[in-house]
Amino acid sequence: MGKVSLEDIKKLREQLGTGMVDTKNALEEAGGDVDKAIEILRLKGAKGNAKRADRSTSEGLVASHDANGVAYLIELACETDFVAKNDKFIALADSVLEAIVASGADSPEAALAAPAAGGTIASMIDDQAAIIGEKVELRRVSKLVGESFAVYLHRTNKDLPPQVGVVVAYKGADQETARSIAQHISFADPQYLSKDDVPADAVENERRIVEEISRGEGKPEAAVPKIVEGRLGSFFKQVALLEQEYARDNKLQIKQVLEQAGLTVTGFQRFRVGA
Repeated sequence: MGKVSLEDIKKLREQLGTGMVDTKNALEEAGGDVDKAIEILRLKGAKGNAKRADRSTSEGLVASHDANGVAYLIELACETDFVAKNDKFIALADSVLEAIVASGADSPEAALAAPAAGGTIASMIDDQAAIIGEKVELRRVSKLVGESFAVYLHRTNKDLPPQVGVVVAYKGADQETARSIAQHISFADPQYLSKDDVPADAVENERRIVEEISRGEGKPEAAVPKIVEGRLGSFFKQVALLEQEYARDNKLQIKQVLEQAGLTVTGFQRFRVGA
């Protein structure tokens, strides 16, 4: 084994983001040959990837891109917040997003198979995970088509990259209000655009539950249907964007805010890291 200088170790660590001991050992094993040391670190990391396969990834970031009538939102996950804020991980997310945009992929499965860096997005992630030393996975990918987009990326911790991301596709000219709707979605977490979009089985299940609750409270039988409809209204306010009370003014529903602004929301997506 050849001896290597601290300067060599420092340069390789800055290039790869690897640990001091691993970098030193790889350079010594490679006799100071940087390319061979990188290969050693990648092979070592690849073995580690297999061992890390069952680990959970509750940290990470969300990232977005929109252009030419298409918007993408992705969640790239890792194990720790230490890695989530690492420049190498953030750069990997940028590269993954760029490759997804180029491929037009609309799901994690399609994205992982898409070309990137002389291989696929999956192999690019595996290579970088081997160097980073944690399990890294592309958990979610969304593709929205629309006339205009409002994007809101929220940092739940000032020291970390964005962990909540919202993309809203809309028609209209009021960009400021559209962005405020994206901010509202980040907070309120609606599951559907309108109450008509809520699956019938979900509505019927909720109806059954509130009927049981109402009767269990001893409500008069004649009053139960009206009570049930009122409680269903509250359910729709929880899950349907247009029915929700506006976060900036709870006297207004989102559908009223949109009408006043001359906007029509045609779709939206919200990701929260680990959720």
